[in-house]
Amino acid sequence: MLKMINSPQIKLAPSLLSADFGRLGEQVAEVVKAGSDWIHIDVMDGHFVPAITIGAPVVKALRPWTDLPFDVHLMVTEAETQIPQFAAAGADIITVHAEVCPHLHRAVESIKQLNIRAGVALNPGSPLALVDDILPFVDLVLLMTVDPGCGGQIFIPQMMAKISRLRHKLDEKGLRAELEVDGGITAPIAPKVVQAGARVLVAGAAIFDAEKSIKETVHHIKNSLENGPNRLLNHPEKFDEISPG
Repeated sequence: MLKMINSPQIKLAPSLLSADFGRLGEQVAEVVKAGSDWIHIDVMDGHFVPAITIGAPVVKALRPWTDLPFDVHLMVTEAETQIPQFAAAGADIITVHAEVCPHLHRAVESIKQLNIRAGVALNPGSPLALVDDILPFVDLVLLMTVDPGCGGQIFIPQMMAKISRLRHKLDEKGLRAELEVDGGITAPIAPKVVQAGARVLVAGAAIFDAEKSIKETVHHIKNSLENGPNRLLNHPEKFDEISPG
């Protein structure tokens, strides 16, 4: 039986990619205290993307700092070989990239067999058709709204339409997979991607801002969503201009 993850309809998942790696545990504690919903952990191997970040031992070391769901995003070329160790380290969700998983259904099923929620990710230049056949099997679809590999990039405006198209696909088929977006998410962008159809927002540089406290930055993004998901979703006319600015 898969782990149940109880959290609000619209979720904020701070990305540790932009955190202070010298004090990761403390930074996790800070985003938890500020009211975050998930913890997003970017795993990079230096092959699928140029950078190398963290491995399963670091995830395991962070696990005692919070009970919030660990949303592990595998930006690696051989994701299937990495799944068991991240599950054992404490991941609640493991997402693999469609672009580098030749046996995508097998990878998704191997995640679920470990009682972990399974996600599939797409880069900005990858078509939604790449995941059409896997949508009924996944718990989450992650759309990258910047090119993966480093934090602090600017949201690609054309991704708004892609988010909307995926939202339509999921709703049309009656699928309950979470629609997550990652890349360039700031307080001005957040309500617009939610209007477009996103329900999980990954934010890194906007949260781990050296000039502001984590409490301030988390609240700034959450306040941009009008202090609650239901009000935002029930009043889309307040965000009828979907643009990056």
